[in-house]
Amino acid sequence: MRCRHCGTLLELPFIDLGSAPPSNSYLTEAALNGPETWYPLRTLVCTSCWLVQTEDHAGREEFFSEDYAYFSSTSTSWLAHAKAYVEAMADRFDLTPESMVVEVAANDGYLLQYVKACGIPCYGIEPTASTAAAARAKGIEIDERFFGVELARELAVAGRRADLTAANNVLAHVPDINDFVSGFAALLNPAGVATFEFPHLLRLVQENQFDTIYHEHYSYLSLTAVSRIFAANGLRCFDVEELPTHGGSLRIYADRADTGAHEISPRVAALLAREGDAGMAEVAFYSGFQPRAEKVKDDLLAFLIDAKRKGLRIGAYGAAAKGNTLMNFAGIRPDLVPYVVDRAEAKQGKFMPGSRIPIVGEAHLKSDRPDIVLILPWNIKTEVVNQLGYARDWGARFATAVPELTVV
Repeated sequence: MRCRHCGTLLELPFIDLGSAPPSNSYLTEAALNGPETWYPLRTLVCTSCWLVQTEDHAGREEFFSEDYAYFSSTSTSWLAHAKAYVEAMADRFDLTPESMVVEVAANDGYLLQYVKACGIPCYGIEPTASTAAAARAKGIEIDERFFGVELARELAVAGRRADLTAANNVLAHVPDINDFVSGFAALLNPAGVATFEFPHLLRLVQENQFDTIYHEHYSYLSLTAVSRIFAANGLRCFDVEELPTHGGSLRIYADRADTGAHEISPRVAALLAREGDAGMAEVAFYSGFQPRAEKVKDDLLAFLIDAKRKGLRIGAYGAAAKGNTLMNFAGIRPDLVPYVVDRAEAKQGKFMPGSRIPIVGEAHLKSDRPDIVLILPWNIKTEVVNQLGYARDWGARFATAVPELTVV
C-alpha cells in the first residue's frame, strides 16, 4: 500500500487490531441470521509525510451507508461545543446575514442549527441519508453528496462560495484526503476561512487511545502531517487551537494559499515544534503502541471474567464506534456484557457489529440495576456519570477501560 497523500510505499506498522466489521454498521434482529463482512484493521505510518493511515479494504460507501447510525446531537456536551464554536466564529470573523457558512459532514444539523438561529445563511453537505434527513427536519438545507473538489467547483460556479467552512471530525474519514482538502480551497471566498477539528495523534499515542482506530477513520492526524497536506492542496494553516473534545483534538484554521488573507499565529510554529520534540517525525515515536493496547484488552477481559464469576451484573453504556473497536479487539460477547445502553433511538433495538451485543434504551438499565456500568465512550465519561448518577443509589460503580482500567 502507498500513502494516500504522498504516494510513498508504507512499510512502518503502527498497530494491528485484528479484524472487525465496520464500526457503525449496526445490525437489525433479522441481520443476525446472516453473515457479517469483517476487514483487517491494521494501520501503517508514512515515513515521508508522517500520515498514519489504515489499510484500504473497502470503499467509503461501505462505511457511510444510507442508514448510518451516528447522530451528533445525542451528546449534550457536543451540542454545547458546537454552539460555542458558532458564537466564537461569528465574533472572530464578523459573520453577518451577508455571509455564507458551509459545514461539510453536517450530520444531523447539530452545528448549523446554531448558525441558522444567528440569522447567518448556511447549508450543509452530508452524504448519509439518515442524518441528512434529521438535519432537514431542523430546516437546514443539505446537499446529500460526498464532498470533494468536483462538488466544490460546482457549488462555487453556482454562487455558493463560503466565508466560513466547518469540518468537524471528518478529515480523518476521507479515503482521498488530497481531493477532499482541495475542495475547500475551491469553495472558499478569497478571504474565507476553513476550520477543521480532529483528534490529535499526539494525544492518541500518549494516552493509549487505540480504540479511536476503526475503518471509518482512514487517517490519524498531527499538525505535522496536516500542514503538509494543506500546503500541497491549496490551503495554508494560519492558526491552531488545542481542544479537550474526543480525548484531545486540534482545531486548525486555514485560508486559501493563493490569497493568504490572515496573519499566521505563533501557535502554529509552537505546536509544530512540540510535535517535533515529541518525536512525531521519527520512527521510534510509533513503536511500542501494540503492547499497550493489548494490556488494556487483557485487563478488561480479566475484570469482566472476575465480575461474572462473582455473580455481578454488568451493563455497558454508549454504542459508539470506539466501543465496537474495543469489544471486537478483546473478543467480548454478550456472555460478559449482555447489553449496551444508548440514547440514540436509531441504535436501540439493534445489535453491536461483530460482538452482536443488544443495544437498549436507558429504561433497561434502570430495570436491570447492574452492579457495574462499563462506559465505552470514555471521552464523555463525566457527562455519562452525571446522567446516570441515580445508579449509585443501588450501589453501582462506573468503569472505563481506556487509557487503563479504572473503576469508581
